[in-house]
This record gives sequence, C-alpha cells and structure tokens, in this order.
Amino acid sequence: MQRPKKLTNRNNTFKFSPRLHNKDLAPINNQNWSWYNIFAFWMSDIHSIGGYTVASSFFIPGLSGWQVFICFLIGIFIVQTCANLIAEPSQITGVPYSVICRQSFGVFGSNIPAIIRALNTFAWYGIQTYLISNAMMFVLLKFLPTLSPLTKTYWLGLSQLGWYCFISIWLLQMLIFWQGMNIIKYIIDFSGPAIFLVMIVLACWILYRTNFTNISFTATSKELSVKEQVWYMISTVALVITYFSSPILNFGDFSRYVKNMSQVRYGNILGLPINFLIFSVITTVIVAGTRSIFGKIIINPIETVSMVSNDIVAAIGLITLIMSTIGINIVANFVSPSFDFSNCAPQKISFRIGGIITGIGSFVITPWNLIKSPEIIHYTLDIFGSFIGPLFGIIISDFYWVKCKNIFVNHLFNDNPSGLYWYRNGFNLNAIITLSISVCICIFINFISFLHIIANFTWIIGVLISSCLYVYLSGKKIYST
Repeated sequence: MQRPKKLTNRNNTFKFSPRLHNKDLAPINNQNWSWYNIFAFWMSDIHSIGGYTVASSFFIPGLSGWQVFICFLIGIFIVQTCANLIAEPSQITGVPYSVICRQSFGVFGSNIPAIIRALNTFAWYGIQTYLISNAMMFVLLKFLPTLSPLTKTYWLGLSQLGWYCFISIWLLQMLIFWQGMNIIKYIIDFSGPAIFLVMIVLACWILYRTNFTNISFTATSKELSVKEQVWYMISTVALVITYFSSPILNFGDFSRYVKNMSQVRYGNILGLPINFLIFSVITTVIVAGTRSIFGKIIINPIETVSMVSNDIVAAIGLITLIMSTIGINIVANFVSPSFDFSNCAPQKISFRIGGIITGIGSFVITPWNLIKSPEIIHYTLDIFGSFIGPLFGIIISDFYWVKCKNIFVNHLFNDNPSGLYWYRNGFNLNAIITLSISVCICIFINFISFLHIIANFTWIIGVLISSCLYVYLSGKKIYST
C-alpha cells in the first residue's frame, strides 16, 4: 500500500469529521509551553499527599531508608524513559492521548483505551479528593473541636463531617476546572513548589525534634533476610513504576502544548530524576523521623503536620497542603479523563462535560475505602497496572515499531472507510485482541494466589506481552519511511 508522506501538522484544506472532532480534541496551533511547565507538572504530581502516602508505605515491609531511596532512583529513571516515549506522538501532532489512540486502535476503537484510562484516572481523582478533604477535617477539628460529634455518625464508611468536607472540596475543584486550561496552567506552576516548601519545613522540624542524630533510617523493627531484602527492593522498584503508570499515560495530554521535544526531555530530566531525588530524601527523613519521635511509622503527611505543637504553624501547613493538592489533583487526575470522555462523543461531550462525568465517578467509588491501608494501596495499583501496562505497550510499539514514527494528523479525524486508521469499521482488531489477552493474563496473575508473588510486576508484564504480541499480529504491516 502506498503511504502518504509524513504529516505532523493539520492540513487546513482537510475537513475533520464531526464524529471525531471538537475544539478540545483538535490539534494545538500555538504550542507555547516550555521545559519549566513540564518540570512544574512533575513537581505537582510527585509532591502530593497521595504521592507521599504511597512512597511512605514502601517502608512497611521492613526496608531501611537507604534501600528505599535506591529503589526510588532506579524506578524514576525508568519512568523518565517511558515519559519521553509517550510524549512524542502527542507533541508532534498537538493532540491528546485519546486521539493518539486512534492510530493504533482505530478511529472508533480508541474509545476502548480512552474509557479504561478515564476509569483509572478518576479513581485517583477520588482518592486525592478524599485526602484533601481529610486534611480539611483535621484543620476544622484542631480549631473547632466542638465539631467532633459530627465524626461519630458514619454513612458508607465516611463520617458526617467527612462528607461535608469531601463535598466542599469536590465543588471547589469543579469550580477551578471550569475556568479552563489557561487557569490550570498557572495552577501547575504554583501547586508543586508550595507543597514542596511544606515538606521541606516538615523535614527540618523532624530533624530538629530528633536532634539531627536520634533518627533511625531502619523504619521498622522487622528483620529481613538478604534474599527478602533483595526481593522487596525489586518489588518496590516495580511499584514506583506502577504508581507513575497513570501520569505516564496521561502525559501526552500535556506534552501536546510544549514547543518541541527538546523542551519536553529537559523538563522530564529536571522534573523526574532530579526532583524525585529531592523528594526521596525528604520522604525518607520524615518517615524515619516519625518512628523516632512518635514510636510508629506515620505514612499520612496530614497526620504528621497535625502533630506540630504550634497550632498556627500546623494550620498554615495544613491549609497549604489542601490548596496545593487541589491544584495537583486537577492537573494530574481531572484533565485527562475529561478528554477521554469527550473523545467518545465529541459533539455531545465537551471537555467540561467530561469533567462533570469524572467528578460524579469519584463519588461512586467511595475512595476512602480504597486507601485504608498500604495493602489496599498496593493491591489497587496492581489492578490498575493490569490495564494501563498493556495500553502503554500497544501505543508505544505501534508508533515506534509498527508505524516507525509516521503519524498522519488528518487521518486521526477521518471517519471515511478510505482513512488510514479506519481498519475494520473503525476498529483495529490486532490492538483489541492484544489488549484483551494481555489484560486477562495480568488480572489472572492478580487473582491466582500462587502467582501473587509477581503481582507487583503486572504493569511491566503487561507492557512486555502487549508490545511483543501487537508487533507479531501486525505482521507484514510493519513499514518504514
């Protein structure tokens, strides 16, 4: 089949299909983001209450501080590589993830990966919203203890005061989101540095309370054999990658606004390994310090801040955490599913309507029940990785190996049977079959007891299986420029 020349920009004489196009999904004409916006994006995503809570939970198995630190670094370098890979197709075309999926899944088949990612992302949106509302409740109870009776009555696992706080934060986030991407861009630049400052101050307070020396970097009293330590370290690296699997898949929704790939890569270097190095040091100090000061590991930064004896300082810290995490939550977990839902019916579901759907979904999943313990956090990550890993593998293998980095923007919005991404009635069966098999294998690993030992690796396994299987099924369709 004769291939047209490579196109990376919209041909203005080509009319996009209304079934596939609206202003939110269309290619960006003015890509004006720089490396700093990408750096701030990762700073916002890493320095969050949810990120801190997950990172802190890695201490529970019994690893020492330096071991967790090494795992963080190995994992984040792998994350950086994956982020660079997923960023390029969206950056050169100016379209979001859900539109890029049309190249590999077909113009209509792209709704499958879009919905899968949307469900995964608004689950995290709900979790972060709960963590923010929990911080708000701490502040209220600290200064208004007369509200404590409202914490006695529970419904669906959440107290009456908890519901008031959750709904308040939910509405505030919706109001900010409604202002559009320009406001969200400014929020990115504020949220990460603000919460970073709070964590630095908290780490300094921990060091002061422990006299800088009375701090144990062996966070638990649990003794592990050398074999167990090695296995837990490998598993921790895998979980670090899995934690970032959703932001990685979402990254194209933001790289589409950047001037060029050089800016993206530079922003990723600063925002991932360097930024995460600092985050790892702070996390290690705070978690190890809580055991020395309070006699137990505290994985929730809200609880740690609330224990500061000075009420004014504690309140300032908690309010900063609340406001910063609101911005982080919108950036990391609200924007992407809004694009995904819009992709399903562009003429009926706008970016804003997609946001409403995301917000409602965050209620339905009762996120406070997902984050009750480190075990639940890790199990949730494993299940999400079962879907996200195969999607990443298919998209990357299709763009880099099957299509050899050829992507034709006009055909991403072409619902005519002659379109390059029409495949069979708008669906690429190779991608769908690959996704189905890969996800089934990953879920099988999670639910079969004797395979639980490799459950932490479901994202990696999903990427490897889907990449190989998709390239194999594509067969003779592999071509080069």
